[in-house]
Amino acid sequence: MMTRVGAGIGRAETVTDTAERARRFRLAPGTPSLPWFAPSGMPFGPLLVAIPCLLAGLLGFTTYASYGSEAAIGIAVGAAAVVAMAQTLILAARPRLLEPLFGGLDRMYRVHKWLGISALVLMILHQQIEPDFERTVRETALGELAEGAGEFAFNALLVLIAISWFRRLPFIGLEIPYQIWRFSHRFMGALFALVVFHQFFVDMPAGVDPSLSVMLNTFGFAGVIAWLHTEFVAPRLRRRAFTVSDISRQGDTTTVKLSPKGRVLRWRPGQFAFFCAPEAGFSEPHPFTIASAPRPDGTLTLSIKGLGDWTRRLPDALRTGTLVQVEGPYGRFDFRKGGARQIWLAGGIGITPFLAWAESLTADDPRHIHLVHCVRTSQEAIGVEILEAAAARNPRFSFQVVATARDGRLTAERLTGMAPFAVRDADLWFCGPTGLKDGILKGLKVLDQTPRRVRFEHFEFA
Repeated sequence: MMTRVGAGIGRAETVTDTAERARRFRLAPGTPSLPWFAPSGMPFGPLLVAIPCLLAGLLGFTTYASYGSEAAIGIAVGAAAVVAMAQTLILAARPRLLEPLFGGLDRMYRVHKWLGISALVLMILHQQIEPDFERTVRETALGELAEGAGEFAFNALLVLIAISWFRRLPFIGLEIPYQIWRFSHRFMGALFALVVFHQFFVDMPAGVDPSLSVMLNTFGFAGVIAWLHTEFVAPRLRRRAFTVSDISRQGDTTTVKLSPKGRVLRWRPGQFAFFCAPEAGFSEPHPFTIASAPRPDGTLTLSIKGLGDWTRRLPDALRTGTLVQVEGPYGRFDFRKGGARQIWLAGGIGITPFLAWAESLTADDPRHIHLVHCVRTSQEAIGVEILEAAAARNPRFSFQVVATARDGRLTAERLTGMAPFAVRDADLWFCGPTGLKDGILKGLKVLDQTPRRVRFEHFEFA
């Protein structure tokens, strides 16, 4: 699970409005929307990971049903836990081939989170309904060792998953330090290896259908390999070297320009990348939107708002010439998938993907686009020069900065008055705090100005 600790992270894809789905499929008002498996709608990924867990549970129950319902249930939940935990580690490896199936890395991480929680619940159930085969199997020293390994791994994973789940402790506002949270993730793969050892060598009845063992061994080894790849291989293969070529500050936001040193990174406007600076003492990668369009020389820009300890300390540690590492790109937030009329709504540092989009706009782009950037004060508005250049280059692009300390809070009524076309005839693209999005959409619904489609970025990985 990756929680947004930086600023301007580009987390991907879209949610298509139910009314728009109804129009496309000619559904009557109130009719439940149809399953949506395109990248811009309901992704196929969650179903893809749920099926193996259900299959493992079903196979576990049917394989050991003859030993009693309690034993069968205990094996079923244990098998499902192994498969869920294995897939958690596989998704943590950020496989790019799977990202489109989930509609973006942000949604893949959300499935990763709930797989981990599901694995925890299933492990607890397995512990409480532990199968008893003592009278039907011959115990071995290796089997006893595997049983002890499983017991240790269970208790340790219980603690680590709980740390991940309750990173921000409810009601008291206490937040577990990122280093401890990150360590809990890095160590989970080693504990899962003990789980694999447990299920591979624990004493079990002989003569049963081997299909379950084959499935668990396959997922178990896949999970361990994914963890090894994440921790030891991917950092060397995926990360590309850059140097800091320029640093500028505007309020509590620092803009860092990076120049490639070696392989050039290829990205689409709106995508994000993981950034770290080991040379400056910041070795843990954090995700940030690439706030610039692709350029021939491969330079890219990150805008980093000081929202946490890491992001507040980073600007003081960076210097021109500092060697940094970038991994990516990720994300599927792409205005080119939208319609002829678009509203871009940014809250605070959520402007970063829109800056990359605006920079990429050509003079002959046919879309009519209006951008609204909400900030607390006008001094917090970054990239205004990029927006001005885009508006001068393309007459169909316009923008407005709303400084709430000066202009008051943005409402749905004000948004409809700002837009040069009817909001209900446009796609709404949003990046920023959830409260702003929810308030605007609720107001637009009251005004009968619900956008054709609503596409947004999750502001957190959780």
